[in-house]
Amino acid sequence: MRRAFAVLGLGMMLSACATPERTAVSDVPLQVYAAGSLREALTAIAADYEARTGQKVVLSFGASGLLRERIEKGEGAQVFASADTDHPQRLAARGGWQVPQVFTRNSLCALTAAHVAATPSTLLQTMLRSDVRVGTSTPKADPSGDYAWALFRKADAVQPGAYAVLDAKALKLTGGADSPKPPPGRGTYAWVMDQGQADVFLTYCTNAVAAQKDVPRLKIVQVPPELQVGAAYGLTVRDGAPAAARDFARYLLSEAGQAPLQRLGFGRP
Repeated sequence: MRRAFAVLGLGMMLSACATPERTAVSDVPLQVYAAGSLREALTAIAADYEARTGQKVVLSFGASGLLRERIEKGEGAQVFASADTDHPQRLAARGGWQVPQVFTRNSLCALTAAHVAATPSTLLQTMLRSDVRVGTSTPKADPSGDYAWALFRKADAVQPGAYAVLDAKALKLTGGADSPKPPPGRGTYAWVMDQGQADVFLTYCTNAVAAQKDVPRLKIVQVPPELQVGAAYGLTVRDGAPAAARDFARYLLSEAGQAPLQRLGFGRP
């Protein structure tokens, strides 16, 4: 069903042109709301787009579910780049937004404290240990949390009873409306782990790499195939938005727009 988004609605509108078209530059900045995991990549993409077209782009980052709620309450986003397809699809179902298209992909990794000795083959048993605190983002507010719970369900097929243990012990440390924010200049996941709030944190692999750059003693453990949950990122444009919104979406899907995503470890659509 999600793959079908690529040939419907927004996909039909964008696929005809893989590079941005010259559109009239508006004096009003283009409002782009995007998942927090896209911050580094989309900041670079927007800067390049501005340099190419002269169109100013204002980026607002946050947990995708919380951004959707803000849009539903009347905020003026014109492009929404979510870490899943469900939240943009909910906007489309309400009316006023195009059917979303997958524009990039991600996967889950385990970010672990230095004292945790885990490998892909021992990751599940490590997370199930009573002395290991497992951190996640907040489901429904942040797709990363939803993906973590999907991993817990897969774990139950590997080891019956694992879901109940992980569901009960997981600490929802980030992505919620009331989640503590890191100090200015600190990455969320590096800060959470540096503060010792969790021993293992399930997050996007791109986030894990960025956190390890900030705090080199942290370790990254790949999630084994039997537990892996793929993250498909959905892109949608508001109906009636200026032509620049559709142009920016096309640029995000072009080779030039995809390059920063792939450089940072995101997958192709």
